[in-house]
Amino acid sequence: MNDLILREEEGGIVTLTLNQPGLRNPISDQPTIDALCAAIEAADHDLNVRVVILTGAGTAFSTGGNLNAMRAGGGLNDPVAANTRRNYRNGIQRLPLLFEAIEVPVIAAVNGPAIGAGCDLACMCDIRIAAENAKFAESFVKLGIVPGDGGAWLLPRIVGFSKASEMAFTGDMLDAREALACGLVSRVVPAGELMAEVRALAGRIAANPPHAVRMTKRLIREGRMASLSAVLEASAAAQALCHATRDHHEAVDAFFDKRTPVFTGT
Repeated sequence: MNDLILREEEGGIVTLTLNQPGLRNPISDQPTIDALCAAIEAADHDLNVRVVILTGAGTAFSTGGNLNAMRAGGGLNDPVAANTRRNYRNGIQRLPLLFEAIEVPVIAAVNGPAIGAGCDLACMCDIRIAAENAKFAESFVKLGIVPGDGGAWLLPRIVGFSKASEMAFTGDMLDAREALACGLVSRVVPAGELMAEVRALAGRIAANPPHAVRMTKRLIREGRMASLSAVLEASAAAQALCHATRDHHEAVDAFFDKRTPVFTGT
C-alpha cells in the first residue's frame, strides 16, 4: 500500500481512504487506479476481511478526474484517439469490473462532493451513506465528455432510467437530501457522525457469517441482470454450500441455546 490509498483494519473491517485531499481525491490517474484496485483485490482475497469502507481524505469523497492534468493534455486523454480508448480500458474501467466481481461488501462513506467519476465510484459500492454536506453530480457533459467509467450502466440501476438521464443530461448537482430521495444513498447523517455511523453498520454486517454474506452479495449482484430461474438456480447452489458450513450450525445451535453465536468463517 502506498500513500495514495490509506488502509486501516480493525475487527475485520478495512477502511480505505483516497488520500489526495489537496486535489480533492481524483481517481483518473494510473497510480491511484492501480493502488485502489490492489487494495480492493487484497481485501476480497482475505476472508478475515468482512467489510470494506471506502471514503475520501479532507473535504471531498472524490471529484473524479484530475482537471489540471486534463487541461494540460494529460490524464487518460491522448492525441491519438485509439490510445485514449486503451487508456480507459486499461485504466479507470478496471474499477467497475473489479467492483462487480468482488464478493466482500463495500460501503461508501461519502464525506463530501462525489462528482463525475467520483459519483460513479460511489455507485460501484454496495451501500452509500452520505454526510449532510455530501453532493453528487454525473457531470461529464459539463466538460463535453461522456461517463467513460461505466456510469451509464451503474446509475440507471440505482436511481432509475429517468433520474439517471436527468442527472447525466444536465450535469446538475444533487445535495445529500436529494440523493436520499432518489435512492442514490440509503442514509444521510451529520458530517461529524458519518464514520461512526458507517463503522456501526459495517460492524453489524461483519457480525454475520462471512461466507453467507459474500454469497448473498453475489446473488444480489447477479439478480440485477439474470433471469429469475437463473437466480433461483444460483441460490440453490449457494444455499447448499451455506448449509454445509460450521457457521450455519453454530447459528442454529446459538438460537436454541439463547446465546450470541460465534462465527469463524468455516
